[in-house]
Amino acid sequence: MADRLQQQDELREVVRERYAAAAKGARSGASCCGDAVGDSCGGGVFGDALYGSEAAGAPREAVAASLGCGVPTAVADLHEGETVLDLGSGAGADVLISAQRVGAKGRVIGLDMTDEMLALARENAERAGASNVEFVKGHIEEIPLADATVDVVISNCVINLSGDKSAVLREVSRVLRPGGRFAVSDVIADPGMDEATRSDMQQWTGCIAGALTRAEFESALTAAGLVDIEIRETHRVHEHAAAAIVRAAKPADACCSATALESCCEPAAKEECCGEPTAAPASCGCS
Repeated sequence: MADRLQQQDELREVVRERYAAAAKGARSGASCCGDAVGDSCGGGVFGDALYGSEAAGAPREAVAASLGCGVPTAVADLHEGETVLDLGSGAGADVLISAQRVGAKGRVIGLDMTDEMLALARENAERAGASNVEFVKGHIEEIPLADATVDVVISNCVINLSGDKSAVLREVSRVLRPGGRFAVSDVIADPGMDEATRSDMQQWTGCIAGALTRAEFESALTAAGLVDIEIRETHRVHEHAAAAIVRAAKPADACCSATALESCCEPAAKEECCGEPTAAPASCGCS
């Protein structure tokens, strides 16, 4: 257990250093970001080359600094007034695109562990005049938000970088409201990926070695309590891996955790929602 935690910490530091360097490069105007990721992933399509018209209205600086492998906002079906969480928000491109979709009544939270990226994202948000966004420091394995407070979770080529993807998906399920949606771009590994690629730490930061296979991703989503799972490959990024859109949902009848129930709706409301005063879905007011 201790060895595993140490490995996760070492991986996290490698990833943090890589993305801190990318943020510094973006600020200096160097063309480092998408090209560097593409090189690590075997020349696949990454970064701002993927956005096209989807990025309309977002600052060019935010989009140009993207290290993503897809465009999750294109498939998240965002609506006005929703609360959106972006895991590993980087320079803020997907946060700022989402902010336009959910409008002034909505809210978008960007979560990142890298101080340099958070600073860059906040600058980009100020440049865009976005008042409905915030950027929070933290780890995607321990999301610093309360239970059942988010309508949609998005992410762009970040979950594959985690050393504990099951923990990430459990946290996603925890913070989603019942009926909430999960829509991310990520990398999925081919079933026959060789062990040399899987064990290469440098490839983790380029997003290949840490990727789950389709079957592993489906299993982890199911174990986290998510349903309506869809994994659709979009383009190859490596001879052993592909970018994919991954979507799922939290069941509409899912109930709040015990901690959320301590301060949520009245017993009568809980009974109406779930039939038991000890298990109420967030739709009855849990937050």
